[in-house]
Amino acid sequence: MKLYTTILKSPVGPLRLYANEGALTAIYLENHKGAPALVAGEGEAHPVLREARRQLEEYFAGERVTFDLPLEPVGTPFQQTVWKALREIPLGVTWSYAGLARHIGRQGASRAVGSANARNPLSIVVPCHRVVGTSGKLTGYAGGVPTKQWLLEHEQRMRGASASRVGQVSLPL
Repeated sequence: MKLYTTILKSPVGPLRLYANEGALTAIYLENHKGAPALVAGEGEAHPVLREARRQLEEYFAGERVTFDLPLEPVGTPFQQTVWKALREIPLGVTWSYAGLARHIGRQGASRAVGSANARNPLSIVVPCHRVVGTSGKLTGYAGGVPTKQWLLEHEQRMRGASASRVGQVSLPL
């Protein structure tokens, strides 16, 4: 399978976008822990990467609150479940790891959820940055906690809310 790549300049630094023939497979921040080395690619004209670039640019401009891209992240069935649930967290809202575990029916699996969250290959589009500690504390993020803080504050601005709400935990129903 051929892999296509491109780099998008963003307010949080360069983003490396990866796609196969029909779907986005990964988005890595410049300092993303565990990111693969950038391979040479001819992704500038790839339709999935063009659309991903457009939607991410709209997000950073404050004009897009959800993404509707074809996604194919590689992971275990449990990771896939967690990543799917992450997409249910509304823009500008944070959930705790424990709340996310309850949401997927795995109460008590906070650490496993945290591990799956840390391995999310689709930063921003699959919003793992919206998951915080039970106390509301901003905990680890593969792109760095300052980037996580920036993304949450950006989303609060998009919602028109005060950035002081960042870190407040809103648990799923």
